[in-house]
Amino acid sequence: MPALSKNERRNIDEYISGYIDGEGCFSVSFSKCNRLVVGWETKPSFSVSQNEDRAEVLYLLQKKFNGGFIRRDYSDKTLKYEIRSLPILTNSVIPHFKKFPLLSSKHQDYLLFEKICKLMAKGIHTSKGGFRKILPLAFMMNPSGKRKYTSKEILSSLR
Repeated sequence: MPALSKNERRNIDEYISGYIDGEGCFSVSFSKCNRLVVGWETKPSFSVSQNEDRAEVLYLLQKKFNGGFIRRDYSDKTLKYEIRSLPILTNSVIPHFKKFPLLSSKHQDYLLFEKICKLMAKGIHTSKGGFRKILPLAFMMNPSGKRKYTSKEILSSLR
């Protein structure tokens, strides 16, 4: 079989963005944490779920983004690839999606996610004022998703 021409080769980066457009999730959650000044931990997450028989895509993502972990998700019997590390998110994930943007409405969630990660990289989430800036951005993401706490509950218990 002859070698593929340059135009016939797959662009893995574009494939990854397309795949994430369909199967990925950008989210920011909050957990009570008494050891933190504001009383809440801000947790950004980039994740992709897949059936176990198609796990090779998750390993491709793990290699591409140079980190993250793959675990079994018992709630829906899939495997989940997830990155929670802020340095990996800011140094690998965000640059990828800046160069190879999502094409669906998920791009709006990504833009909010990017903004929150950049604010967190500056440490803004560790102060009351900064946390108040991040919270509404996070609640604009994935509006149909479930959250353990409402924005009002979080704000009312802010230290």
